[in-house]
Amino acid sequence: MKILVPIKRVVDYNVRVQVKPDGSGVATDGVKMSINPFDEIAIEEALRLKEQGKADEVVVVSIGPDEAQQQLRTALAMGADRAILLQSSDAVQPLQAANALLKIVQEEQPGLVIMGKQAIDDDNNQTPQMLATLWNRPQATFVSKLAIDGETATATREVDAGLETIRVDLPAVISTDLRLNEPRFVKLPDIMKAKRKPLDTRPLSDVVGDFSDSQLEITAYEAPQPRQKGVMVENVDELIALLKEKGLVA
Repeated sequence: MKILVPIKRVVDYNVRVQVKPDGSGVATDGVKMSINPFDEIAIEEALRLKEQGKADEVVVVSIGPDEAQQQLRTALAMGADRAILLQSSDAVQPLQAANALLKIVQEEQPGLVIMGKQAIDDDNNQTPQMLATLWNRPQATFVSKLAIDGETATATREVDAGLETIRVDLPAVISTDLRLNEPRFVKLPDIMKAKRKPLDTRPLSDVVGDFSDSQLEITAYEAPQPRQKGVMVENVDELIALLKEKGLVA
């Protein structure tokens, strides 16, 4: 079985994000970029399935600028077999990404697609569900435990009420939660070996054609408002009175 793992290049989660002075976007000049943490978990899970003999090949794919090759090489250093970069200097929205990934799925014919539940830059949490719908295959989202048995995947999902275990027929789309695993540390010899692994690059427009008709338009970015100073109260009665004064309780 082949496993396809889509990944996204994002600002590293340790970096304090700054908005550009003109509000046109997030400042990225000189900022460390990394694999989206949820996608890194997806790579790790795919590699573990391969090590268990459940898969024969792990392919990673990303949509983004040429610089995204760095993140793909990191995924190859982790243990992925080959990588695909769909080059685009423009921001790609969830539905556009899902349509592009569908084309790669149709080319590669994977038995399983594992991807992060969301990206930490836009937090949309939409692409996995959209891809499963376009592909017309089952999905299991927010997965914290995964087991493959033949043509079936058993997934434990984190939901509002607690944990839910479901079975889906393969091929399927899985989106990962934080508690699924802990990604491995990449060693220097693996980084050197990754340079010799195949990385296919092609323009995104060659895959999906013209995608200029965006469904969403971002007009401006702004930093969060500073948190207001808290108020100390002496007792519950004073707290209730203060909440009533602010119109927060009747």
